[in-house]
Amino acid sequence: MLKKTLIVLTLPLLSLLAIGVATPLWGVSAQPASQTARSAVATDAPTGTFQKMIVENGSVTMDLDLNGLNGSISLVARPVALQFLIGANSFFPILVFNDQLRGPVPGSMALIPVEAAVSAAGNSVSQATRLPLQNLLPVALGASLKQLVIEKLSWDRGYDLAVRDGNTGFTFFNIEGHQYNYDASAQSLSITNGRLLISQEFANALGRPSDAGSIVGKISVGAAMQPVEIDQLVNGEPQSAAMPAVGTVPGPDVIVGDLIGLEQSQNGSVGGRVGLALGTDACNKGTVDVGWFQLPSNNHPFIPQNLYRKSGGATNDERFEQIGQSWGKHAFFAASSNTCGFGCNGVNGDHLGSGCSDAYGAGLNGSQSGIGSRAWVNPFTGVFPSGSTANDHTNHSHDVTSHRMLVDVNDLNTSLNAGATYFAEANYIVPDEGTWCAAHPTECNMYNNASYRQYSVTGINQPFSFSPVVPTVREQPAIKAWTGATVSDPIQPAPGADGIWFMGYKVTGPNAGVWHYEYALCNQNLDRAIQSFTVPIGAGVNVSNIEFHAPIQQPGWPHDGTQGDTGYSPTPWDVDTTNPDFITWSTQTFATNQNANAIRFATMYNFRFDADQAPNFTTATVGYFKTGSPIGVSIEAPGGVPSPSPTPTPTATATPTATATATPTPTPTATATATATATMTPTATATATATATATATATPTSTPTGCLVISAGCDSIIFTPPTVFDIDVNEPVDPATLDASDFTVNGTPADNVNLINGDLTIEFTFLTSPAVPGVNTMHIPAGAFECGVGPVLEFTCTFRYEVPTPTPTATATSTPRPTPTPRPAPAPRVRPTPHPRP
Repeated sequence: MLKKTLIVLTLPLLSLLAIGVATPLWGVSAQPASQTARSAVATDAPTGTFQKMIVENGSVTMDLDLNGLNGSISLVARPVALQFLIGANSFFPILVFNDQLRGPVPGSMALIPVEAAVSAAGNSVSQATRLPLQNLLPVALGASLKQLVIEKLSWDRGYDLAVRDGNTGFTFFNIEGHQYNYDASAQSLSITNGRLLISQEFANALGRPSDAGSIVGKISVGAAMQPVEIDQLVNGEPQSAAMPAVGTVPGPDVIVGDLIGLEQSQNGSVGGRVGLALGTDACNKGTVDVGWFQLPSNNHPFIPQNLYRKSGGATNDERFEQIGQSWGKHAFFAASSNTCGFGCNGVNGDHLGSGCSDAYGAGLNGSQSGIGSRAWVNPFTGVFPSGSTANDHTNHSHDVTSHRMLVDVNDLNTSLNAGATYFAEANYIVPDEGTWCAAHPTECNMYNNASYRQYSVTGINQPFSFSPVVPTVREQPAIKAWTGATVSDPIQPAPGADGIWFMGYKVTGPNAGVWHYEYALCNQNLDRAIQSFTVPIGAGVNVSNIEFHAPIQQPGWPHDGTQGDTGYSPTPWDVDTTNPDFITWSTQTFATNQNANAIRFATMYNFRFDADQAPNFTTATVGYFKTGSPIGVSIEAPGGVPSPSPTPTPTATATPTATATATPTPTPTATATATATATMTPTATATATATATATATATPTSTPTGCLVISAGCDSIIFTPPTVFDIDVNEPVDPATLDASDFTVNGTPADNVNLINGDLTIEFTFLTSPAVPGVNTMHIPAGAFECGVGPVLEFTCTFRYEVPTPTPTATATSTPRPTPTPRPAPAPRVRPTPHPRP
């Protein structure tokens, strides 16, 4: 139940005015720390600039007398010089008013050891022979050398500074007699002439309690400082305040910086299932502080958690399945830690500051009263109802599994899953990112919010325990851990209006003349969800063992946001094999059942079969649930299947995990084709275990050769008139053959043209937007320009421009051209001027 929080000094700077805004606590000249209280004198209310600053970087030197430290009675000192670097962005705050140092406030700076120079008695340090430090220092100090901090203590602690173990809090030395010097022009701080006194705690540990207070050396500090808060004061009253950004990504950009523990929340199982929870540590890479307002506000992140298993086949990586999903944790009160090392600006509470991190342990993320249903949340915009609606547990009778990751005991039983590996994943759905994206269409940062980590499992029956195997893989969904599989780049059917999903597949074999075909569709933050999946089958291919897999659905609960509070349907998808040229899996349509078992955000479903013919590249068809036309995605399927458009170029791809290796499986470019594949209307007549034998003898029509437009934002819905259109092609364009007039919208030719992305993307620009309300048609005539494979084939597709109403919703999105950060996404097609979506 622990929420790991770094308590940062958040007292308003004005609260310090009573003890010294008018008169410096320390001037720019050096002054002993002991004079702090006496120098506070009230005068007229000040006017000027008040800054809180923290350490950017620096160095520390401790000159210790080893003889005195080790209790030697020798009258000759034996010096050792310990050199340290200061950890970047250490939160050791100082206050500066009009470039005058007001003094430090409680905080600490981390010390990173560099080297030690030790001399024999009577020799200078510069002539010293360097000796193993562990053999010279007292054991306790040597063991803590890599985790020391200098801490600024509160006024009532007796000393101003101390040297402590940053992990345990053990105090080695108190510091006295030091002086602070601040150089405003260089924004640098120095601390000089500090005397190191053995603490009572250290003296007791040394077995020499009477040595407490003995001077055993001196310390000096030099640090470059950086502002983290700036206030303008007029006659003592604040006029404006700013917390300088330390992040690097424009806007808010929340990632999962670390996954900090997977656990079975409570002993016991219900219906053969256990309830798991996953700890998360979120970091803000962005330059903008992120809203973290607790309920009943709806401006805070929503945190779903998932569990996956990789297993099957000779190498235990044939399949990659999701075996558990939770509702989502509602975030509250941001800490201001620096887990990701971005450099926290110190903002906390109802905002996560730029560069800052905020951790929730597994106990907190598994606390059932703080977990709300996914059904209330739009995963792209981050919008969900305010008040208690999105987290109403009225009339809930919770058991040990309720709302947590529901996982079947048999999926974790190590005796039943020999060789399997497990991966936990968390995703942050952030309303402020949706709001920012709507106003800044090229700075949409909601595509990198998922991270995963491999865990080992211990146990045959519950309770199970889990241990991390490798560090967290940041900003990637867990499907990327599927060794040897082809996993697409993010697929985005409606840039600026909806999220992304991933197509993964792997073909293994042959084994006795049979290949196994495994497909996984992973929805990261796509609100429209996925309703059907169609795979072409070559003529004469014999197919068997057709299967479907989905994670356990949460049951219905009162106020869970599903229609009738019945929960999402767990019914397996129907499989249709009546057409020998295809296998189609599907669930009910949205019009038929809004609670149908669609692939919603933060979930992944699997589809598989065996076949007696080798794989070839082709195009599968994916149909959406709530809205949108079906699209084609590149996969491999058995036999003489139709060639994809465009033909993929085989390249080996390695999965981004510590243990992944590159595979010889050719990797096509997985982008939605510009012209949608014909819509399949599956007939739900077969069961999930049906066997299909393809008997058709028709020869598939080959794809015409030539330069193909492969992505252009077809079927997009936009809400501001665009002036720039990006068109992707499958081969580099010959610039000499390209003209702006080659591209038209509603018959109006572009005014300018530019090639980018290695001549694979054409940027057409209009001085005035050619878009009209309703359906608009983009067109490139056949032969308009040349690519590496020949003349361009004719291209035609449409997008829809809807005029916004006068009262937009502040948190909705309007941008049809987001740019995922930091990993690439399918090139968005239309870039309108920012405007809120109604």
